[in-house]
Amino acid sequence: MAKDNNKTNVMRILDQAKISYNHYFYDHEDGKIDGISVAHKLGQDVERVFKTLVTRGASREYFVFVIPVAQELNLKAAAKSVGEKSVEMIRVDEINKVTGYIRGGCSPVGMKKPFRTVIDSSCEQLPTIIVSGGKIGTQVELSPQELLRFIGGKTAALTQ
Repeated sequence: MAKDNNKTNVMRILDQAKISYNHYFYDHEDGKIDGISVAHKLGQDVERVFKTLVTRGASREYFVFVIPVAQELNLKAAAKSVGEKSVEMIRVDEINKVTGYIRGGCSPVGMKKPFRTVIDSSCEQLPTIIVSGGKIGTQVELSPQELLRFIGGKTAALTQ
């Protein structure tokens, strides 16, 4: 069987886990890779497109938060959701070392190590959400319940 070179590791992981998803590719040569631009390029509502943010807690542990692209992470709510005194965003130059992904291509699926992950509770109202496919220019759409089950995540109100 020929290897599908368009598939990302995220897609291969989802295939292996037999998780149903749709994938999307978008042009990123214009440099517009922020979540709102990506949602517009895909013709999707910004409420359905989520970004993956990596933080470090006061304990020095890493935590992943997945929120709608047009929203800001409420750091106090995020810390509370994982039982930390506080959390802060990691620096851009740490993203690859910690997750294996680069800025703009960070997915909650397939990080170097499994980190405690919380998805904004707004996902509970949606049949599917769209997250990074693990590479700039790719996105995957899947059931938030299946994603939560697969990554061992939970939901909480995370945005301001």
